[in-house]
Amino acid sequence: MKAFIINKYTKDSLQLADLPAPKVGANEVVVEVHSAGVNLLDSKIKTGEFKLMIPYKFPIILGHDVAGIITEVGKNITRFKIGDEVYSRTPDYHIGTFTEYISINEKYVEFKPKNLSMEEAASMPLVALTAWQALVERANLKKGQKIFIQAGSGGVGTVAIQLAKHLGATVATTASNKSFELLKCLGADVIIDYKTQDFESILKDYDVVLNSQDTKTLEKSLKILKTGGKAISISGPPTPQLANDIGLPWYLKIILTLISFSIKSKAKKNHVDYSFLFMRAEGSQLQEITKLIEANIIKPVIDKVFAFEKTNDALKYVESGRAKGKVVIKIK
Repeated sequence: MKAFIINKYTKDSLQLADLPAPKVGANEVVVEVHSAGVNLLDSKIKTGEFKLMIPYKFPIILGHDVAGIITEVGKNITRFKIGDEVYSRTPDYHIGTFTEYISINEKYVEFKPKNLSMEEAASMPLVALTAWQALVERANLKKGQKIFIQAGSGGVGTVAIQLAKHLGATVATTASNKSFELLKCLGADVIIDYKTQDFESILKDYDVVLNSQDTKTLEKSLKILKTGGKAISISGPPTPQLANDIGLPWYLKIILTLISFSIKSKAKKNHVDYSFLFMRAEGSQLQEITKLIEANIIKPVIDKVFAFEKTNDALKYVESGRAKGKVVIKIK
């Protein structure tokens, strides 16, 4: 099968290679990949940004999101059968969707939403699970609360706005003015032009912040929260809790304690809570998200679809930060 790989951590392009097709495990399904979502996480793994936390063996096939058709099922599989249309956010250490076939443990797989194309389905798992774990699991966002979702036109932002509105919250977000119309359609209540306005002078007494920007922006975000509010960051700095969650060695826990000391101290001074979210693959949550998608409560936002051979162009486009919504590779 053909796959885009790296043989070392690099800023250079991915290499197209011929690799053996995957073998199905007892608790796995083999998926013929029709489409794969592209995420900034793929770029960060390519350059080695997460090599201490997630040490992969080379060669690495990149790609975390997939939509396709099952071609093989393991001997213990009862829920899925050959021919089923499915989608998944593949688990850490078993990624690799920039390819023609992939084997995935069934607990990370869900039936593709009936109302989505393969490209639309492939755009959803990572960003929708991130939004779910931030808003539902971590923030416990309730009706009547206020949430500030940064970078509303990004992949996570477009889904998080829709989910927050479904949960009954008031949503503020930042974007450039060319994205305002899209964000209004998604349900944003307060839209701030980050090029001309300072959100910290406009927003106050918010219950939750979903931070996806740099540390300076995160520090400003702490000041708009009410006492007891929650700042949840998907861009860092990571906290020692991450070491516990993913089983990192003790010395990395010490390093993460030092890295996050400043922001946690500032959060404590402002009487708010700070936590770092490193999203995880979770089939049961994807099942809940599928219900919302099929009810047209959450809709995919896709910027561009690239052909498989243009995978490097797709990754560069995501790295540029210009994408509105998601970028997808069409493989089949």
